[in-house]
Amino acid sequence: MKDLMHLKSVNDYHKLAHIKAPEHPLISLVNYKEVNYPEDIDKLKWKQDYYTIGLKRHVPYKFFYGQQQYDFDEGLMTFVAPNQVMRLGKNPNVKSSQPSGWLLLIHPDFLWNSALAERISNYEYFGYSISEALFLSEKEEQTILKLFKNIEQEYKSNIDKFSQKIIVSQLEVLLNYAERYYERQFITRKITNHHILDKLETFLNTYFSESNLIEKGLPTVQDIASHLNLSPNYLSNMLKSLSGQSTQQHIHNKLIETAKTQLSTTQHSISEIAYNLGFEHPASFTKLFKNKTNMSPLEFRKTYN
Repeated sequence: MKDLMHLKSVNDYHKLAHIKAPEHPLISLVNYKEVNYPEDIDKLKWKQDYYTIGLKRHVPYKFFYGQQQYDFDEGLMTFVAPNQVMRLGKNPNVKSSQPSGWLLLIHPDFLWNSALAERISNYEYFGYSISEALFLSEKEEQTILKLFKNIEQEYKSNIDKFSQKIIVSQLEVLLNYAERYYERQFITRKITNHHILDKLETFLNTYFSESNLIEKGLPTVQDIASHLNLSPNYLSNMLKSLSGQSTQQHIHNKLIETAKTQLSTTQHSISEIAYNLGFEHPASFTKLFKNKTNMSPLEFRKTYN
């Protein structure tokens, strides 16, 4: 097998998993008990052209999606968008047991000419990373399983002009439930999220205390998300739910706090402070500072004289 496989169709996945051909060429609900990956699956990487929505238990793999990692656990639901490079690795934390669960595969062509074709990219959890993948209560899991089975029943029935519309509507309900569960998870997993807040604070303190910001420039949302192993969208959503502020606002708050310290405790010029904080142009620093504090850096400094 090649180092990087390209799974262009739902049937390509069925072949990789050594299960019978799908009953519909563009959509399939796979029983994970039937999946039988090749022995060298941990040495393979692949890119797929379809969406997958998984609900799996006791899966003995670490799943790497882009630069992120999913550790499958009880009731863990995962979402993968097309055009992502993936690979599997052995998971020593999972004792040998029969994997179970379901994997829904949907090729984008199935959504053609439906409103969901354009909206599906708005469901941001397709980019979420392992530490905040979706955990379900037993009741929530039963809701998702029922929708899975409704979709399966429809595409296994006689296909007619209503089939796509009915399946797409069921899929949209499933995605909306998942969005609701993620919002609930923002609330119920606040302890984990507050740990992330602590890590964010540590990262920003360290970043703005370094002496090479002239070369490095200001930290970006992507810099912080990568450091915390979260997607940028998820990080900002989580921060908004906890503090009402986005990642960019947290960066600006720490920047202004650092600037105030330098303005009040050093004799550096406004330009020197701007460069020290990673700004290419002092005017940009002055504009941001005034926007955040309602006074210019010079006016702020005068309050300490």
